[in-house]
Amino acid sequence: MNREDQPLTRGELAKRGGVNIETIRYYERRGLLPKPPRSAAGYRLFSLDDYRRVRFIKRAQELGFSLKEIEELLALQNEPHTTRAVVRKRAEAKIADIEKKLCDLQAMKESLERLTATCSGRGSLCGCPILESFDSTKENHNGSKGKGKKASD
Repeated sequence: MNREDQPLTRGELAKRGGVNIETIRYYERRGLLPKPPRSAAGYRLFSLDDYRRVRFIKRAQELGFSLKEIEELLALQNEPHTTRAVVRKRAEAKIADIEKKLCDLQAMKESLERLTATCSGRGSLCGCPILESFDSTKENHNGSKGKGKKASD
């Protein structure tokens, strides 16, 4: 039997999976990891499949999937009638979410650039156009508070 076939403790699983031990505990509580058997001493014993699952979860998170979405992807793997098209559709939906976030971030950046252009960066804090725009009670076109122009101006 080689080392990879040996059961892993929670700490070993966390280390090999590149996550914190509390993350493993959280995955267990959420049901993302199946309940492992225990050793005679009471230690949880995780398998190579558990390690693969932790890596799957971590990689999916790195690509922007939430734990709820990852739970759904894991469940799809156990459904015999799931097709690649179903998984592809989930990935395409995630791409659309990311594109929307990028647009939102770009609009935020442009708004902040406009605000910083109005501030010389010199003088007292009193009358700072950046802080005043955050503290204003005037509604802008985005529905948020502020004196600044809407992000699309």
